Amino acid sequence: MRLERKNIDQLNEDGLSAHRNRLQFIQNEWAGTEDIIKRLEQFQVAIPSWALGTGGTRFGRFPGGGEPRNLEEKLEDIGLLHALNRSGGAVSLHIPWDIPSDPAKIRDLATSFGLRFDAMNSNTFQDQPGQPLSYKFGSLQHTDKAVRKQAIEHNLDVIGHGVELGSESLTVWLSDGSCFPGQLNFRKAFQRTLEGLQEIYAHLPENWKVFVEYKAYEPNFYSTTVGDWGQSLLYTSKLGPKAFTLVDLGHHLANANIEQIVSLLLMEGKLGGFHFNDSKYGDDDLTVGSIKPYQLFLIFNELVEGMNARSMDHNRDLGWMIDASHNVKDPLEDLLQSVEAILISYAQALLIDQRALESAREQNDVVQAQEILQRAFRTDVRALVAESRLRSGGALDPLQVFRKARVREKLVKERGSKSVATGL
Repeated sequence: MRLERKNIDQLNEDGLSAHRNRLQFIQNEWAGTEDIIKRLEQFQVAIPSWALGTGGTRFGRFPGGGEPRNLEEKLEDIGLLHALNRSGGAVSLHIPWDIPSDPAKIRDLATSFGLRFDAMNSNTFQDQPGQPLSYKFGSLQHTDKAVRKQAIEHNLDVIGHGVELGSESLTVWLSDGSCFPGQLNFRKAFQRTLEGLQEIYAHLPENWKVFVEYKAYEPNFYSTTVGDWGQSLLYTSKLGPKAFTLVDLGHHLANANIEQIVSLLLMEGKLGGFHFNDSKYGDDDLTVGSIKPYQLFLIFNELVEGMNARSMDHNRDLGWMIDASHNVKDPLEDLLQSVEAILISYAQALLIDQRALESAREQNDVVQAQEILQRAFRTDVRALVAESRLRSGGALDPLQVFRKARVREKLVKERGSKSVATGL
């Protein structure tokens, strides 16, 4: 189904007066809000193709009905999200879960929804039906050269699909590692992985980037071959100028200072992408901003300051993607909440007076530095976010419009109550 702009405009009517009052209030309190609104209008977050269905754990999965049954319906759902918030205008495909049978047709369909294709994601962390060799003991790190070759060829296939769709980047996340001491030679595992990445890198088109994602643990619990940002940075530094580190908010040990990691990777010109989610204990893949909104704000502070220092385009020079699992929520509602949380943190970070903050730092005025940050964080910027959507033709309150339009009910009626999306 499609949500037409005239229908969204009609559903916006009831909230317009209150919105204008809230917008006027924050514009009176803060200077520079017009520039922030324009930046929010430009900011786009990629939606992963696997995220349109209900997530699950190793204990179970409880689909809610109306889930997309193929790639075409996934694009339709992302189109719905983008129509509502005007900030989900990119798709990140996961292969082989979503191999396009007719790339030209899929690309045209995406364009009809105002969508482009962001990073392509390979999958060597699962064995697929008909796959000749197993990744049980790793992929690029595997002791068997034939398994390593299979993993390399899969990544090259993913690049090929991406070229057909107009993507310009590849994300490689490896679950390679070990569960028990003595199982793995760390040095050999690193070297084999590097050699595999080098071969993949050599096949990148001229305008492409490769993002090397890291993760502290899971599914391997003793060691991970790309276990932290330092290891990823080591790989990408050895690979070359088209290789970058990708940060996933859930892929760190507890209480890691992610904002410092972001700052240093930006300083080195090696931050390439960002996967947004939230966590309480580990890689929980919870809704963005649902657990640690202040940390998300602090991360965006470093992102904004670091990107400005390098004269980077906030929207296009880094890859932004949601990477969360919706085990008990409606997937589309969860994604709307996540995009909203990202835009709120971004807007709050844009409010920060960076000159005043730097002055406080230079004078070692710790109290004033904290006050500058917390004044921005404690400001309700939802009116700025809503205004950016309104100007772009979206909904003042995407979640409420989604419910008022009874989108999920219509999807269930159209696709059935037992439909289950492909992917995890």
